[in-house]
Amino acid sequence: MSKNAKLFLGVAVLYLATGLLISWNQALFILNFALVSAIMALGVNIQWGYAGLFNTGIMGFAALGGLSVALVATPPVREAWAAGGTGILAGLGIGLATLAAGITLWKRMVPGRNRALALTLVLLAGFVIFRMVFDPAVTAVEAVNPSVSGNLGGLGLPVLLAWPLGGLLAALAAWGIGKTALGLRSDYLAIATLGIAEIIVAVMKNEDWLARGVKMMNVQQRPWPVPFEVDLQANPTFLNLANSLGFDPVTGSSILVKLTYMAMILAVLAGIIWLSERALNSPWGRMMRAIRDNEDAARAMGKDVTRRHLQVFILGSALAGVAGAILTSMDGILNPGTYQPLRFTFLIWVMVIIGGSGNNWGAVLGSLLIGWLWLIVETLGPTVMSGITAGMADGPLKAHLVDSAQHMRLLTMGVILLLVLRFSPRGLIPEK
Repeated sequence: MSKNAKLFLGVAVLYLATGLLISWNQALFILNFALVSAIMALGVNIQWGYAGLFNTGIMGFAALGGLSVALVATPPVREAWAAGGTGILAGLGIGLATLAAGITLWKRMVPGRNRALALTLVLLAGFVIFRMVFDPAVTAVEAVNPSVSGNLGGLGLPVLLAWPLGGLLAALAAWGIGKTALGLRSDYLAIATLGIAEIIVAVMKNEDWLARGVKMMNVQQRPWPVPFEVDLQANPTFLNLANSLGFDPVTGSSILVKLTYMAMILAVLAGIIWLSERALNSPWGRMMRAIRDNEDAARAMGKDVTRRHLQVFILGSALAGVAGAILTSMDGILNPGTYQPLRFTFLIWVMVIIGGSGNNWGAVLGSLLIGWLWLIVETLGPTVMSGITAGMADGPLKAHLVDSAQHMRLLTMGVILLLVLRFSPRGLIPEK
Protein backbone atom coordinates (compact mmCIF):
# COMPACT_ATOMS: atom_id res chain seq x y z
CA MET A 1 0.00 0.00 0.00
CA SER A 2 1.35 3.44 -0.94
CA LYS A 3 2.08 6.14 1.58
CA ASN A 4 -0.80 8.30 0.33
CA ALA A 5 -3.28 5.43 0.66
CA LYS A 6 -2.09 4.80 4.22
CA LEU A 7 -2.59 8.47 5.11
CA PHE A 8 -6.15 8.51 3.79
CA LEU A 9 -6.85 5.19 5.51
CA GLY A 10 -5.59 6.63 8.79
CA VAL A 11 -7.91 9.61 8.48
CA ALA A 12 -10.82 7.27 7.65
CA VAL A 13 -10.09 5.35 10.86
CA LEU A 14 -10.39 8.60 12.83
CA TYR A 15 -13.89 9.22 11.47
CA LEU A 16 -14.93 5.60 12.02
CA ALA A 17 -13.68 5.75 15.60
CA THR A 18 -15.65 8.97 16.14
CA GLY A 19 -18.81 7.28 14.92
CA LEU A 20 -18.30 4.14 17.00
CA LEU A 21 -17.10 5.78 20.22
CA ILE A 22 -19.02 9.08 20.24
CA SER A 23 -21.88 9.14 17.72
CA TRP A 24 -22.45 8.74 13.99
CA ASN A 25 -24.23 12.08 13.97
CA GLN A 26 -21.07 13.75 15.25
CA ALA A 27 -18.84 11.89 12.80
CA LEU A 28 -20.99 12.82 9.80
CA PHE A 29 -21.26 16.44 10.91
CA ILE A 30 -17.47 16.70 11.13
CA LEU A 31 -17.03 14.88 7.81
CA ASN A 32 -19.41 17.20 5.96
CA PHE A 33 -17.65 20.25 7.42
CA ALA A 34 -14.29 18.80 6.33
CA LEU A 35 -15.52 18.06 2.81
CA VAL A 36 -16.80 21.63 2.37
CA SER A 37 -13.48 22.87 3.75
CA ALA A 38 -11.73 20.69 1.15
CA ILE A 39 -13.46 22.64 -1.63
CA MET A 40 -12.18 25.90 -0.11
CA ALA A 41 -8.72 24.38 0.37
CA LEU A 42 -8.63 23.37 -3.30
CA GLY A 43 -9.40 27.00 -4.17
CA VAL A 44 -6.52 28.20 -2.02
CA ASN A 45 -4.29 25.50 -3.47
CA ILE A 46 -5.09 26.67 -7.02
CA GLN A 47 -4.11 30.22 -6.09
CA TRP A 48 -1.08 29.50 -3.91
CA GLY A 49 0.07 26.04 -4.99
CA TYR A 50 -0.31 26.70 -8.73
CA ALA A 51 0.52 30.39 -9.03
CA GLY A 52 1.97 31.59 -5.70
CA LEU A 53 -0.85 34.09 -4.95
CA PHE A 54 -1.18 34.77 -1.22
CA ASN A 55 -4.93 35.32 -0.82
CA THR A 56 -6.15 35.72 2.78
CA GLY A 57 -9.63 36.91 1.80
CA ILE A 58 -11.08 33.45 1.23
CA MET A 59 -13.87 33.97 3.79
CA GLY A 60 -15.12 37.04 1.95
CA PHE A 61 -15.73 34.97 -1.17
CA ALA A 62 -17.31 32.21 0.92
CA ALA A 63 -19.66 34.81 2.41
CA LEU A 64 -20.71 35.84 -1.10
CA GLY A 65 -21.50 32.19 -1.79
CA GLY A 66 -23.67 32.11 1.33
CA LEU A 67 -25.40 35.29 0.19
CA SER A 68 -26.26 33.63 -3.11
CA VAL A 69 -28.36 31.05 -1.25
CA ALA A 70 -30.44 33.81 0.32
CA LEU A 71 -30.80 35.61 -3.01
CA VAL A 72 -31.85 32.46 -4.88
CA ALA A 73 -33.80 30.30 -2.43
CA THR A 74 -35.84 32.67 -0.29
CA PRO A 75 -39.17 33.95 -1.64
CA PRO A 76 -39.40 37.63 -2.66
CA VAL A 77 -40.96 40.08 -0.21
CA ARG A 78 -43.45 41.77 -2.49
CA GLU A 79 -44.32 44.56 -0.04
CA ALA A 80 -40.65 45.49 0.23
CA TRP A 81 -40.25 45.51 -3.55
CA ALA A 82 -43.27 47.79 -3.85
CA ALA A 83 -41.93 50.10 -1.13
CA GLY A 84 -38.39 50.60 -2.41
CA GLY A 85 -37.18 47.86 -4.71
CA THR A 86 -37.10 50.08 -7.78
CA GLY A 87 -35.20 52.79 -5.90
CA ILE A 88 -32.56 50.32 -4.71
CA LEU A 89 -32.03 48.98 -8.23
CA ALA A 90 -31.86 52.53 -9.59
CA GLY A 91 -29.34 53.51 -6.93
CA LEU A 92 -27.14 50.50 -7.66
CA GLY A 93 -27.35 51.32 -11.37
CA ILE A 94 -26.25 54.88 -10.69
CA GLY A 95 -23.32 53.59 -8.63
CA LEU A 96 -22.16 51.27 -11.39
CA ALA A 97 -22.58 53.98 -14.00
CA THR A 98 -20.48 56.35 -11.89
CA LEU A 99 -17.68 53.81 -11.62
CA ALA A 100 -17.84 53.11 -15.36
CA ALA A 101 -17.72 56.84 -16.13
CA GLY A 102 -14.75 57.29 -13.81
CA ILE A 103 -12.83 54.42 -15.42
CA THR A 104 -13.58 55.67 -18.93
CA LEU A 105 -12.53 59.21 -18.04
CA TRP A 106 -9.31 57.98 -16.44
CA LYS A 107 -8.36 56.00 -19.56
CA ARG A 108 -9.22 58.66 -22.14
CA MET A 109 -7.95 61.88 -20.56
CA VAL A 110 -4.34 62.93 -20.60
CA PRO A 111 -2.62 62.35 -17.24
CA GLY A 112 -2.37 65.50 -15.19
CA ARG A 113 -4.21 67.84 -12.86
CA ASN A 114 -7.24 68.20 -15.14
CA ARG A 115 -7.80 64.45 -15.21
CA ALA A 116 -7.58 64.18 -11.44
CA LEU A 117 -9.97 67.11 -10.96
CA ALA A 118 -12.49 65.77 -13.50
CA LEU A 119 -12.39 62.30 -11.93
CA THR A 120 -12.96 63.75 -8.49
CA LEU A 121 -15.95 65.77 -9.66
CA VAL A 122 -17.52 62.78 -11.45
CA LEU A 123 -17.12 60.51 -8.43
CA LEU A 124 -18.44 63.11 -5.97
CA ALA A 125 -21.44 63.96 -8.13
CA GLY A 126 -22.21 60.29 -8.69
CA PHE A 127 -21.91 59.52 -4.99
CA VAL A 128 -24.28 62.33 -4.02
CA ILE A 129 -26.89 61.26 -6.59
CA PHE A 130 -26.47 57.63 -5.55
CA ARG A 131 -27.16 58.41 -1.89
CA MET A 132 -30.13 60.59 -2.75
CA VAL A 133 -31.79 57.73 -4.62
CA PHE A 134 -30.53 54.75 -2.62
CA ASP A 135 -30.97 55.82 1.02
CA PRO A 136 -34.74 56.56 0.98
CA ALA A 137 -35.40 53.29 -0.83
CA VAL A 138 -33.37 51.31 1.73
CA THR A 139 -35.22 52.99 4.61
CA ALA A 140 -38.56 52.11 3.03
CA VAL A 141 -37.59 48.47 2.46
CA GLU A 142 -36.18 47.93 5.95
CA ALA A 143 -39.35 49.37 7.48
CA VAL A 144 -41.52 46.61 5.96
CA ASN A 145 -42.21 44.11 8.76
CA PRO A 146 -38.63 44.28 10.12
CA SER A 147 -39.18 41.55 12.74
CA VAL A 148 -39.45 38.84 10.09
CA SER A 149 -38.31 40.40 6.82
CA GLY A 150 -37.17 44.01 6.30
CA ASN A 151 -35.43 42.94 3.12
CA LEU A 152 -36.17 42.35 -0.55
CA GLY A 153 -35.95 38.55 -0.32
CA GLY A 154 -34.79 36.32 -3.13
CA LEU A 155 -36.04 34.70 -6.31
CA GLY A 156 -37.80 31.73 -4.72
CA LEU A 157 -35.92 29.18 -6.88
CA PRO A 158 -34.50 25.74 -5.95
CA VAL A 159 -31.50 26.11 -3.70
CA LEU A 160 -29.22 23.94 -5.83
CA LEU A 161 -29.11 26.78 -8.35
CA ALA A 162 -27.39 28.86 -5.67
CA TRP A 163 -24.33 26.60 -5.60
CA PRO A 164 -23.03 27.50 -9.08
CA LEU A 165 -24.37 31.04 -8.66
CA GLY A 166 -22.31 31.37 -5.47
CA GLY A 167 -19.22 30.50 -7.50
CA LEU A 168 -20.21 33.01 -10.20
CA LEU A 169 -20.84 35.78 -7.66
CA ALA A 170 -17.47 35.15 -6.01
CA ALA A 171 -15.78 35.03 -9.42
CA LEU A 172 -17.24 38.42 -10.40
CA ALA A 173 -16.05 39.92 -7.12
CA ALA A 174 -12.62 38.34 -7.63
CA TRP A 175 -12.41 39.87 -11.11
CA GLY A 176 -13.06 43.36 -9.71
CA ILE A 177 -10.66 42.86 -6.81
CA GLY A 178 -8.00 41.24 -8.97
CA LYS A 179 -8.01 44.09 -11.50
CA THR A 180 -6.92 46.45 -8.72
CA ALA A 181 -5.05 44.32 -6.16
CA LEU A 182 -3.04 41.73 -8.11
CA GLY A 183 -0.34 44.24 -8.91
CA LEU A 184 0.65 44.27 -5.24
CA ARG A 185 3.55 42.31 -3.81
CA SER A 186 2.59 39.05 -2.08
CA ASP A 187 2.58 40.41 1.49
CA TYR A 188 0.60 43.51 0.49
CA LEU A 189 -1.79 41.32 -1.51
CA ALA A 190 -2.44 39.28 1.64
CA ILE A 191 -3.22 42.43 3.63
CA ALA A 192 -5.43 43.84 0.88
CA THR A 193 -7.47 40.64 0.40
CA LEU A 194 -7.94 40.24 4.16
CA GLY A 195 -9.24 43.81 4.34
CA ILE A 196 -11.56 43.23 1.40
CA ALA A 197 -12.95 40.11 3.09
CA GLU A 198 -13.69 42.15 6.21
CA ILE A 199 -15.44 44.77 4.05
CA ILE A 200 -17.64 42.13 2.37
CA VAL A 201 -18.67 40.65 5.73
CA ALA A 202 -19.27 44.12 7.19
CA VAL A 203 -21.55 45.06 4.26
CA MET A 204 -23.54 41.86 4.71
CA LYS A 205 -23.89 42.57 8.44
CA ASN A 206 -25.09 46.14 8.04
CA GLU A 207 -27.19 46.15 4.86
CA ASP A 208 -30.43 44.69 6.21
CA TRP A 209 -32.26 45.19 2.92
CA LEU A 210 -29.97 42.63 1.31
CA ALA A 211 -30.21 39.61 3.63
CA ARG A 212 -31.38 40.91 7.05
CA GLY A 213 -27.80 41.55 8.22
CA VAL A 214 -27.03 40.35 11.75
CA LYS A 215 -30.69 39.40 12.29
CA MET A 216 -29.91 36.23 10.35
CA MET A 217 -32.07 34.86 7.58
CA ASN A 218 -33.80 31.50 7.54
CA VAL A 219 -33.10 30.16 4.08
CA GLN A 220 -35.11 26.93 4.43
CA GLN A 221 -38.29 28.40 3.03
CA ARG A 222 -38.15 26.56 -0.30
CA PRO A 223 -38.09 22.83 -1.17
CA TRP A 224 -34.62 21.76 -0.01
CA PRO A 225 -32.21 19.41 -1.81
CA VAL A 226 -32.55 16.98 1.12
CA PRO A 227 -35.67 15.94 3.07
CA PHE A 228 -36.45 17.78 6.28
CA GLU A 229 -35.94 15.76 9.44
CA VAL A 230 -39.46 16.44 10.73
CA ASP A 231 -40.89 15.10 7.46
CA LEU A 232 -38.83 11.94 7.73
CA GLN A 233 -39.99 11.40 11.31
CA ALA A 234 -43.58 11.33 10.05
CA ASN A 235 -42.83 8.92 7.19
CA PRO A 236 -43.87 5.30 7.98
CA THR A 237 -41.34 3.81 5.54
CA PHE A 238 -38.48 5.70 7.14
CA LEU A 239 -39.69 4.83 10.66
CA ASN A 240 -39.64 1.13 9.80
CA LEU A 241 -36.14 1.46 8.32
CA ALA A 242 -34.86 3.32 11.38
CA ASN A 243 -36.31 0.71 13.75
CA SER A 244 -34.79 -2.13 11.74
CA LEU A 245 -31.34 -0.48 11.97
CA GLY A 246 -31.68 0.22 15.69
CA PHE A 247 -31.94 4.03 15.48
CA ASP A 248 -34.56 6.17 17.11
CA PRO A 249 -36.47 8.36 14.62
CA VAL A 250 -34.75 11.62 15.63
CA THR A 251 -31.22 10.24 15.38
CA GLY A 252 -31.97 8.25 12.25
CA SER A 253 -33.50 11.22 10.42
CA SER A 254 -30.51 13.41 11.28
CA ILE A 255 -28.10 10.74 10.05
CA LEU A 256 -29.99 10.28 6.78
CA VAL A 257 -30.02 14.02 6.09
CA LYS A 258 -26.27 14.24 6.74
CA LEU A 259 -25.61 11.21 4.52
CA THR A 260 -27.59 12.82 1.70
CA TYR A 261 -25.60 16.04 2.04
CA MET A 262 -22.39 14.04 2.16
CA ALA A 263 -23.23 12.33 -1.15
CA MET A 264 -24.01 15.68 -2.80
CA ILE A 265 -20.84 17.33 -1.49
CA LEU A 266 -18.75 14.34 -2.56
CA ALA A 267 -20.16 14.62 -6.09
CA VAL A 268 -19.19 18.32 -6.25
CA LEU A 269 -15.77 17.64 -4.71
CA ALA A 270 -15.06 14.76 -7.09
CA GLY A 271 -15.85 16.95 -10.09
CA ILE A 272 -13.60 19.72 -8.80
CA ILE A 273 -10.72 17.32 -8.11
CA TRP A 274 -11.03 15.79 -11.57
CA LEU A 275 -10.96 19.19 -13.25
CA SER A 276 -8.13 20.42 -11.00
CA GLU A 277 -5.98 17.38 -11.76
CA ARG A 278 -6.61 17.75 -15.48
CA ALA A 279 -5.66 21.43 -15.29
CA LEU A 280 -2.58 20.79 -13.16
CA ASN A 281 -1.16 18.19 -15.54
CA SER A 282 -1.99 20.16 -18.70
CA PRO A 283 0.24 22.72 -20.47
CA TRP A 284 -1.75 25.39 -18.61
CA GLY A 285 -0.76 23.85 -15.28
CA ARG A 286 2.90 23.67 -16.25
CA MET A 287 2.76 27.30 -17.34
CA MET A 288 1.23 28.33 -13.98
CA ARG A 289 3.96 26.52 -12.05
CA ALA A 290 6.58 28.18 -14.24
CA ILE A 291 5.08 31.58 -13.44
CA ARG A 292 5.03 30.69 -9.75
CA ASP A 293 8.68 29.64 -9.74
CA ASN A 294 10.09 32.49 -11.83
CA GLU A 295 7.87 35.29 -13.11
CA ASP A 296 10.68 37.04 -14.94
CA ALA A 297 11.60 33.92 -16.91
CA ALA A 298 7.92 33.34 -17.75
CA ARG A 299 7.59 36.91 -19.03
CA ALA A 300 10.72 36.44 -21.11
CA MET A 301 9.01 33.44 -22.72
CA GLY A 302 6.09 35.67 -23.72
CA LYS A 303 3.61 34.69 -21.00
CA ASP A 304 1.11 37.30 -19.79
CA VAL A 305 1.76 36.90 -16.06
CA THR A 306 -0.78 39.50 -14.92
CA ARG A 307 -3.57 37.94 -16.96
CA ARG A 308 -2.77 34.44 -15.70
CA HIS A 309 -2.69 35.64 -12.09
CA LEU A 310 -6.12 37.17 -12.56
CA GLN A 311 -7.37 33.95 -14.13
CA VAL A 312 -6.21 31.73 -11.30
CA PHE A 313 -7.40 34.22 -8.68
CA ILE A 314 -10.90 34.08 -10.16
CA LEU A 315 -10.91 30.27 -10.31
CA GLY A 316 -9.81 29.82 -6.70
CA SER A 317 -12.27 32.43 -5.43
CA ALA A 318 -15.12 30.77 -7.36
CA LEU A 319 -14.47 27.52 -5.48
CA ALA A 320 -14.66 29.41 -2.20
CA GLY A 321 -18.01 30.81 -3.31
CA VAL A 322 -19.34 27.32 -4.08
CA ALA A 323 -18.18 26.09 -0.67
CA GLY A 324 -19.83 29.05 1.06
CA ALA A 325 -23.13 28.30 -0.69
CA ILE A 326 -22.99 24.64 0.36
CA LEU A 327 -22.19 25.61 3.95
CA THR A 328 -25.17 27.97 4.17
CA SER A 329 -27.39 25.30 2.63
CA MET A 330 -26.40 22.83 5.35
CA ASP A 331 -26.84 25.36 8.15
CA GLY A 332 -30.21 26.56 6.85
CA ILE A 333 -29.43 30.04 8.21
CA LEU A 334 -27.40 32.87 6.73
CA ASN A 335 -25.43 34.47 9.55
CA PRO A 336 -22.69 36.85 8.34
CA GLY A 337 -21.00 36.58 11.75
CA THR A 338 -19.92 33.01 11.01
CA TYR A 339 -17.62 34.19 8.20
CA GLN A 340 -14.73 35.40 10.34
CA PRO A 341 -11.78 36.11 8.02
CA LEU A 342 -9.07 36.17 10.68
CA ARG A 343 -10.24 32.91 12.23
CA PHE A 344 -11.26 30.59 9.43
CA THR A 345 -8.81 31.82 6.79
CA PHE A 346 -6.04 30.59 9.09
CA LEU A 347 -7.79 27.22 9.35
CA ILE A 348 -8.04 26.76 5.56
CA TRP A 349 -4.40 27.73 5.09
CA VAL A 350 -3.33 25.21 7.74
CA MET A 351 -5.22 22.53 5.80
CA VAL A 352 -3.34 23.38 2.60
CA ILE A 353 0.07 23.65 4.26
CA ILE A 354 -0.25 20.42 6.23
CA GLY A 355 -1.69 18.48 3.31
CA GLY A 356 0.89 19.69 0.82
CA SER A 357 0.82 22.91 -1.16
CA GLY A 358 0.59 22.36 -4.91
CA ASN A 359 -0.97 18.90 -4.55
CA ASN A 360 -4.76 18.62 -4.88
CA TRP A 361 -4.94 15.35 -2.97
CA GLY A 362 -2.78 16.88 -0.26
CA ALA A 363 -5.29 19.72 0.14
CA VAL A 364 -8.10 17.18 0.52
CA LEU A 365 -6.14 15.12 3.05
CA GLY A 366 -5.26 18.22 5.06
CA SER A 367 -8.91 19.27 5.10
CA LEU A 368 -10.11 15.89 6.35
CA LEU A 369 -7.45 15.75 9.07
CA ILE A 370 -7.61 19.34 10.31
CA GLY A 371 -11.40 19.47 9.98
CA TRP A 372 -11.62 16.44 12.27
CA LEU A 373 -9.13 17.87 14.77
CA TRP A 374 -10.77 21.31 14.79
CA LEU A 375 -14.17 19.98 15.82
CA ILE A 376 -13.26 16.89 17.85
CA VAL A 377 -10.89 18.76 20.15
CA GLU A 378 -13.70 21.19 21.01
CA THR A 379 -15.84 18.19 21.98
CA LEU A 380 -13.20 16.18 23.84
CA GLY A 381 -11.29 19.10 25.36
CA PRO A 382 -13.47 19.54 28.48
CA THR A 383 -13.50 15.76 29.07
CA VAL A 384 -9.72 15.50 28.81
CA MET A 385 -9.19 18.56 31.01
CA SER A 386 -11.62 17.19 33.61
CA GLY A 387 -9.47 14.07 33.81
CA ILE A 388 -6.26 16.09 34.08
CA THR A 389 -7.66 18.28 36.87
CA ALA A 390 -9.41 15.44 38.71
CA GLY A 391 -6.91 15.63 41.57
CA MET A 392 -7.26 19.39 42.02
CA ALA A 393 -9.47 20.89 44.70
CA ASP A 394 -12.68 22.46 43.47
CA GLY A 395 -12.27 26.19 42.95
CA PRO A 396 -12.06 28.99 40.41
CA LEU A 397 -8.80 27.72 38.85
CA LYS A 398 -10.16 24.25 38.16
CA ALA A 399 -13.43 25.65 36.81
CA HIS A 400 -11.52 28.06 34.56
CA LEU A 401 -9.31 25.28 33.16
CA VAL A 402 -12.30 23.06 32.37
CA ASP A 403 -14.34 25.89 30.86
CA SER A 404 -11.43 27.01 28.67
CA ALA A 405 -10.54 23.52 27.49
CA GLN A 406 -12.47 23.86 24.22
CA HIS A 407 -9.90 26.46 23.16
CA MET A 408 -7.26 23.72 23.25
CA ARG A 409 -7.98 23.29 19.54
CA LEU A 410 -5.93 26.42 18.82
CA LEU A 411 -3.01 24.87 20.69
CA THR A 412 -3.60 21.59 18.87
CA MET A 413 -3.52 23.30 15.47
CA GLY A 414 -0.26 25.03 16.34
CA VAL A 415 1.39 21.84 17.55
CA ILE A 416 0.30 19.83 14.49
CA LEU A 417 1.48 22.59 12.16
CA LEU A 418 4.89 22.76 13.85
CA LEU A 419 5.34 18.98 13.76
CA VAL A 420 4.45 18.72 10.08
CA LEU A 421 6.68 21.65 9.12
CA ARG A 422 9.54 20.11 11.13
CA PHE A 423 9.35 16.54 9.82
CA SER A 424 7.60 17.06 6.44
CA PRO A 425 8.20 20.68 5.39
CA ARG A 426 6.43 20.24 2.04
CA GLY A 427 3.32 18.71 3.61
CA LEU A 428 2.06 15.16 4.12
CA ILE A 429 1.59 14.67 0.35
CA PRO A 430 4.19 16.93 -1.28
CA GLU A 431 3.90 18.33 -4.78
CA LYS A 432 5.53 16.08 -7.35
